[in-house]
Amino acid sequence: MTPRTPGAEPQRPAAPVSPELVEAVRVRLARTGVEPTAAQVAVALRAEKSVYGDAEILAVARALCADLIGAGPLEPLLAEPDVTDVLVNGPREVWVDDGDGLRRTQVTFTDDAAVRRLAQRLAAAAGRRLDDASPYVDARLAGGVRLHAVLPPVASGGTSISLRLPPRRTFTLSDLVTAGTIPPPALPVLTAIVAARLAFLVTGGTGTGKTTLLSALLSQADPRERLLLVEDSAELRPLHPHVVRLESRPANLEGAGGVGLRDLVRQALRMRPDRLVVGEVRGAEVIDLLAALNTGHEGGCGTLHANAAADVPPRLEALGCAAGLSREAVHSQLAAALDVVIHLTRGCQDGRRRISEICLLARTSSSLVEAVPALTFTPSGRVLTGPGYEALTRRTPS
Repeated sequence: MTPRTPGAEPQRPAAPVSPELVEAVRVRLARTGVEPTAAQVAVALRAEKSVYGDAEILAVARALCADLIGAGPLEPLLAEPDVTDVLVNGPREVWVDDGDGLRRTQVTFTDDAAVRRLAQRLAAAAGRRLDDASPYVDARLAGGVRLHAVLPPVASGGTSISLRLPPRRTFTLSDLVTAGTIPPPALPVLTAIVAARLAFLVTGGTGTGKTTLLSALLSQADPRERLLLVEDSAELRPLHPHVVRLESRPANLEGAGGVGLRDLVRQALRMRPDRLVVGEVRGAEVIDLLAALNTGHEGGCGTLHANAAADVPPRLEALGCAAGLSREAVHSQLAAALDVVIHLTRGCQDGRRRISEICLLARTSSSLVEAVPALTFTPSGRVLTGPGYEALTRRTPS
């Protein structure tokens, strides 16, 4: 039992604040156009003929600040250190991914209008439009948070919001070994790939940890090297002394002023890079990246969405052909530009991210490029060598 100071009154716990009262105060402050400070909240509470102590006023002020300039009920979730994704499926379902797969939270909204209001405010903060005429948005917020939102009736179950948080810290390769992402036998191979300045792609599905692994690998680059990072959103955070970042910019509401990844790759080539890094290859920038890696820029790398390492050449082929190259030209560039694919998967049961394959890219007899398995890591911990193992060993001398 906590002792009381003589003559001091015991502090009462703050009474729960009803959503109706918060909404009434919010509307009153919005009409007057004042900031939701504790003093203004106290004035608005008195105007609502409500009598509260300091603790209750501060609770309402916090709720209002989250509703007006923050992420509303999602604020506590975004503050959790391990959360990477926050997903809102209408007013009654809020899910998070904190590294162990998706789990449903107890957070709810009062109604779909509250979810819609939050989605529109976040979109406006990113300089984007979200309304009935433009019912979906894909943008990034200050601090690198990625926002995607869809309004009804396109989202039939209610307004949908997806928030992807940038990495809170940079993991080292040793950290990833401890976490189980890197099997211990893969560690010297990965280190040798970076040291040999092989060009590589980190591939996998959404949420498999591609950016985390790429940051850790780039941290192993020679400190004398100059790293040029080209990204849609600044997520790569290598522990390296010489990093230059270029970040794309979406067009404004009038559709002008956009700067895409392809433009940035071209600019990066003029900035004397020792390693050119494209955070996520997903469009026409693949042409400029392959061209750069074919003109003396060794050690380039990036990430790519793919279901398996074997799907990487067809995926790059599709991107290159969509950008105007012929199939033969894509594979010709690919054969000379990229060396290694490091593929990540995520367990269906436990949600754990791990490296499943390391493959070499090599030409076949048909002159097309395929991913040749060098090392395969099974969930049970076994390491299987494949037909590309000897070639990989020759290219990564210890």
